[in-house]
Amino acid sequence: MPEGIARAWRVACELNPALPSMREGFFMSTDSAPFQRERALPMAKILITSALPYVNGVKHLGNLVGSLLPADVHARFRRQIGDEVLFICATDEHGTPAELGALRAGEAVDEFCTRQHVIQADIYRRFGLSFDYFGRTSSPQNAVLTQHFYRRLDAAGLIDERGLRQVWSPVDQRFLPDRYVLGTCPHCGHGEARGDQCDGCGVLLDPDELIAPRSALSGDTALEIRATRHLFLRQSILVEPLRSWINQRNGWPPFVVSTARSWLTAELRDRCITRDLAWGIPVPRAGFESKVFYVWFDAPIGYIAATQEWAQAAPGRDWQRWWWQADDVGYIQFLGKDNVPFHAVSFPATLLGSGEPWKTVDVIKGFHWLTYEGGKFSTSAQRGVFTDAALEELPADFWRWWLIANAPESADTDFSVPRFVADVNKDLADVFGNLANRVISFVHSAFDGRIPESGEPSELELELAVELDRRIATLRRHHEALEFRAAAAETRAIWSEANAYLQQAAPWVAIKSDRARAAAVTRTGLNLVRLSAVLAWSIIPELSERVLHAFGCGGSIPDWPTGPCLELLDNHAGGTVAKLAPIVVKIDPDKAAHLAQRFGAA
Repeated sequence: MPEGIARAWRVACELNPALPSMREGFFMSTDSAPFQRERALPMAKILITSALPYVNGVKHLGNLVGSLLPADVHARFRRQIGDEVLFICATDEHGTPAELGALRAGEAVDEFCTRQHVIQADIYRRFGLSFDYFGRTSSPQNAVLTQHFYRRLDAAGLIDERGLRQVWSPVDQRFLPDRYVLGTCPHCGHGEARGDQCDGCGVLLDPDELIAPRSALSGDTALEIRATRHLFLRQSILVEPLRSWINQRNGWPPFVVSTARSWLTAELRDRCITRDLAWGIPVPRAGFESKVFYVWFDAPIGYIAATQEWAQAAPGRDWQRWWWQADDVGYIQFLGKDNVPFHAVSFPATLLGSGEPWKTVDVIKGFHWLTYEGGKFSTSAQRGVFTDAALEELPADFWRWWLIANAPESADTDFSVPRFVADVNKDLADVFGNLANRVISFVHSAFDGRIPESGEPSELELELAVELDRRIATLRRHHEALEFRAAAAETRAIWSEANAYLQQAAPWVAIKSDRARAAAVTRTGLNLVRLSAVLAWSIIPELSERVLHAFGCGGSIPDWPTGPCLELLDNHAGGTVAKLAPIVVKIDPDKAAHLAQRFGAA
């Protein structure tokens, strides 16, 4: 156990009765359908975290593809190749948006966060996100860890107490964070601008710039500017250690590296890590009893805390092997570009500044924005396609496929309903679905649902196997390199290769004159279907499972194919295949029109 944490937990319980009560996080895996297999010799230990979704409401598709979904795809792929994987996430529950959300809902903040956590956990489960643990940053574990890091940083001389001037509301009898101050934007005249930014024109603001400012809590207009004191993390002292640390990282997208390095200049500001709020982790310092830690200080620490919760939830689990002196762990973070500075600079500053051997990230996989018919997705403005609404309309795999195939890796990607419908119909229905259904239908009409045993591979099958060997190796390289669009494109290419083979070999024609040849082609075709489902499982797990269940091998993690494809394509002779209803129903024009009406930009 890291020095001081056990003691800190006991002290925290005694001195901080305001600590949130223990609330169990949500598992996305279950004993009946495990996502983690036991292997005698795992290839690698891979820790995966995605940006923590904020608790103030259901997330939109941009949030999903910006971190959560690609993290899941990679976790699934890593499990397929036999790696030992721990996939951790949590709802981010502190800060002003949580308080404001609770105020609007007429609920206590802790009750609001609990309810919203349950809603989000259920949506992510239905989207097939395979978290090993989905926790909460309001957990007691996170409170203890956050206070531990603060004490370590303070002892190292990296915490500075400074005076600030902030907005005070006489009616509310409290200091107001920037987001609690509303008014008219001096630039565009938007009447609901916040004290940190105007949603009307996007300009960054300070509260004293607003015209006719008022409290978001009470509407108080008699606001004052008063002196207060806050704590700062002295990041400026850590510029060189952070630069050295970043220079030792590999595999980061260029824009992530450039963003991180642009912050590591002589102008790197020390970051305020406290706030005048009631909801949050208490600050264990005299004179700061009415303050809490800033959400961006405690939130990333929540990755470690959620791992502790995961370990405490079942016997035999050891959280330290993932975070403490964990040099054998490969740690990958998935996040949107707005989170890059905090994960590439501020969180590493906390870990490195502690002087303790915490595991730091090896690869940050950052994403650009998913835009929405030429504009922005917006949670606050309820603009865009939100995850709950998406699942009301179509199966999760439709959305998963399109988002990964169009992931905003090197630039922003624009979502539109017509493009989405066209791509899903073409890729999933015409290519993947058609491949599976026509071969399985044929084997039932011609061979009573049994994988035929007669017939030998011809030159055509030999050529196909060589091509598939090359493509599967390429697909694996794309997955390992976190190249999601390329991985989806190669997966689609393999489906197309299989369809082209069947079109050329045409077992439904061959059976009229050469039953042995038709048998060999049918066996090859069925193995192609099975292989296609295995290779697509990380992206479209539900559709792939339906195909694999027809072969009697669903319900577990399908092993990544190894060995020459010639053997894989001539396999399972004598086995049976269940009848399969159409696995992908096309989005028809009426449904497309409905989607356009519901989701089309106004």
